[in-house]
Amino acid sequence: MKRKRSYSRVTRQALLILGKLIKVGRAERGMTAQDLADRAGISRTTLYTIEKGEPGSEIGTVFEVAALVGVRLFEYDERTLAMHKARLDEKLTLLPQSVRTSTQEVDDDF
Repeated sequence: MKRKRSYSRVTRQALLILGKLIKVGRAERGMTAQDLADRAGISRTTLYTIEKGEPGSEIGTVFEVAALVGVRLFEYDERTLAMHKARLDEKLTLLPQSVRTSTQEVDDDF
């Protein structure tokens, strides 16, 4: 049996907003749900679940649908993307490779 996943209120609201932005973008471009689903290589049902803000669709699929209707999730300029990637690579270099839970109890009783 598949375990039901719970999502925070913020995540649910973000999914709803993204779904509505995608639906508005589709309508503004005069695309039918079937047209967009065909271009994205997904079923109309999957598109409807994305537009309703339901979790569960692959993130790549959601990003592709958003890009097809002009919803900008990130800056698409190649230079800006490269700069962001380099900055994040630098930050990741400075952070530990893995995080382990501490086995030593912290004594914070002063």
